Amino acid sequence: MKLSRILSNQNRISRRQANLLLASGRVQVDGKAVRDGAYEVSRFQQVCVDQTVVQAGEPAYYLMMHKPAGYLSATSDQQHPTVMELVAPDLRPHLHIGGRLDRASTGLLILSNDGSWSRALTAPENKLPKTYRVTTAYPLSPDTADRFSEGIWFEYEQLRTSPAQLEQISATEVRLTIYEGRYHQVKRMFHAVGNRVTGLHREAMGPLTLDARLEPGHYRPLSETEIRTVG
Repeated sequence: MKLSRILSNQNRISRRQANLLLASGRVQVDGKAVRDGAYEVSRFQQVCVDQTVVQAGEPAYYLMMHKPAGYLSATSDQQHPTVMELVAPDLRPHLHIGGRLDRASTGLLILSNDGSWSRALTAPENKLPKTYRVTTAYPLSPDTADRFSEGIWFEYEQLRTSPAQLEQISATEVRLTIYEGRYHQVKRMFHAVGNRVTGLHREAMGPLTLDARLEPGHYRPLSETEIRTVG
């Protein structure tokens, strides 16, 4: 929301009065004087006029979780446990899930209450890389890497996936990097080349890499540096 509008709404003053406060340098956003009424302020920022708080600013949450198998990436479910049950109860109402994994999959999951930030990380149009360690039922055919790099045709959507990079670790294990996030994309790509995924573990999303010290089911706040790398 524009700073001038916040001042008008909260102080019940006219836009002209708000602009006078701004011009005089009496308005601070997170402790810094701002004179531009068009300055966009998030709900997480504090706004003060002199020493009076006009907008306190909500706490922002950015969490990295090591998702274990058997948990749904959902806020609630009648049949299965969800990842929210692994989070402290007082945090649960504030969080949404960025970049879901299916129940059997494991690895990096992001939880936040900052929708703009998480969309910057997960929006398909941004084409940020997502890296997975994949275990397959059968040894990879020799042409799998080439076919993935050319893109796989999805009949249902009538489209070809973006080129993906595949690094073979063993006969039945690979590291795969994709740049989308379509429904069950990794499993469908391997199905298209005559194979089947038996294990899927996400290692990274964009600039964020799963902390190797995080045990399955555990989470930690992102550092300020990690937060700034997104968006």
